[in-house]
Amino acid sequence: MRRVLVALLTGGALVTAGCSAPGAPEVSFYADGDTVRAQPLIYCDALVRDCERGGTAATLKARPGEPVQVSVPADVAETPWAVNVQYLGPDGSPRPVRQEVFTDGEQHAYTARPDSPEGQLVVVEIQQLGAAYAANERGEPILDEAGQPQLVVRGVWSLQVEPS
Repeated sequence: MRRVLVALLTGGALVTAGCSAPGAPEVSFYADGDTVRAQPLIYCDALVRDCERGGTAATLKARPGEPVQVSVPADVAETPWAVNVQYLGPDGSPRPVRQEVFTDGEQHAYTARPDSPEGQLVVVEIQQLGAAYAANERGEPILDEAGQPQLVVRGVWSLQVEPS
């Protein structure tokens, strides 16, 4: 009887482990011959009600003027997502953050480049947008310049670029 019970408990644990939900998607960053896979700093369900925090920023080395390539999985690419790129100009001064947003569900990759051959990338951040929208204190959607509701970020992946 004891062996049967142990076998049933072990089998139940294996079935439960095999049925667990997949983890949060990872984003890949590539620079100067090296690749790193990043876990999200925060990742929420589509309605941004249930969130998990705890990831850390990934790091890679890149020479001035060199790009960083980003690859997002289908879980991210098939939803609206944005890339934010922060870089330093040739004189070492911070440049304005550049943002590009993808909404067609087709974009799986992006190449971040500094604005000059001497420019240095500093941060490349990916943001996956959720199905929830930002609202004011009365619960009304906050609209963007085009009159569309501003979507709330549900996932963030960050790469810190170290000069090499």
